[in-house]
Amino acid sequence: MKVLVIGGGAREHALCRSLSLDPDVSALYCAPGNAGIAEVAELRPVDALDGDAVAALATELGAGLVIVGPEAPLVAGVGDAVRAAGIPVFGPSAEAAQLEGSKAFAKDVMAAAGVPTARSYVCTTPEEVDAALDAFGAPYVVKDDGLAAGKGVVVTEDRAAARAHALGCDRVVIEEYLDGPEVSLFAITDGVTVVPLQPAQDFKRALDGDEGPNTGGMGAYSPLPWADPKLVDEVMELVLQPTVDELRRRGTPFSGLLYAGLAITSRGTRVIEFNARFGDPETQVVLARLRTPLASVLLNAANGTLDAEPALVWREDAAVTVVIASHNYPETPRTGDPIEGLAEVAAEDAPDAYVLHAGTRREGDAVVSAGGRVLSVTATGSDLAQARAKAYKAVARIRLDGSQHRTDIAAKAAEGR
Repeated sequence: MKVLVIGGGAREHALCRSLSLDPDVSALYCAPGNAGIAEVAELRPVDALDGDAVAALATELGAGLVIVGPEAPLVAGVGDAVRAAGIPVFGPSAEAAQLEGSKAFAKDVMAAAGVPTARSYVCTTPEEVDAALDAFGAPYVVKDDGLAAGKGVVVTEDRAAARAHALGCDRVVIEEYLDGPEVSLFAITDGVTVVPLQPAQDFKRALDGDEGPNTGGMGAYSPLPWADPKLVDEVMELVLQPTVDELRRRGTPFSGLLYAGLAITSRGTRVIEFNARFGDPETQVVLARLRTPLASVLLNAANGTLDAEPALVWREDAAVTVVIASHNYPETPRTGDPIEGLAEVAAEDAPDAYVLHAGTRREGDAVVSAGGRVLSVTATGSDLAQARAKAYKAVARIRLDGSQHRTDIAAKAAEGR
């Protein structure tokens, strides 16, 4: 089977790495890709937001499956255009992708499905914003209703900062603060059958100790030794299956990857948000632990035959990923800096540790930074402590001027906290 992956971040690199090891995949393409993905897939240029262009490329390549990685193409309807060309697509329709594209839509779906989530208000005027902030009090949680590349959420004790963020958006969702640790749980679905993956935890804040501004994610780990063993079953029953059933009832079935961001609060599990695609950086650690070949699972989801897929098989190993970001990320990240040490990681640390590219590009023989989050260093080990040690050993080999990374990814969990 020929597979085309749309996107060019670390999530797509993780997907392509897994697919490149799948014996069912005869040819692997990625568009537009990045410098790292080029080592495992053939890169093709394309405007990832242009559905007709993506459909034409998939047709030209004879692709038997197209995987749309990022959220923006999904919300833009790229998957619909490819499906209209008669090619199976892993990824929801534009209508179903509103589960991520609109926080207000997601809240409405959750209310109809009885999914536990934070109380919230949808606000479009300064008066509504003020009333909502007063109703909930600090900490204030303000979410841009639309896509914001992982940077549309502000959680702050500062009312003025919360209000300023709200007034800078056309429409916002202001909600109560949810206490407790956060968990990410992915599920593959064909719109009827739902197959959960293994849970992970990511780290949104830029600095150690969960300090600094929100980011797209600075690292992640899996499994979660502190989590209730019944967590996945509980989330399936209370969150994932009811959401998929409600979307089907509305005539907008969700087929693809349903991502639930959860808070394990003192009052039970609550949904923070939904995403309509594999999350970054959690994908890196979840796929590192998946033993089942990926292509057939995603194709069955695309074709509506997921119920025929055997149960997924997982490695016992733990996985940790650490993001290396560019200077001044997430504010105004600097790009164009050369990256050194990649060959050293490949020679000294593989296969237990490896580098997944996010914001990179090739300039002649050099690989340079091309975004805020530049690399994701992923490692596996017999437990979190070993995986963590291997990941940071590889991180230390990478040289990128002015780069930053957190030093505490999975530290508490590795210590049994």
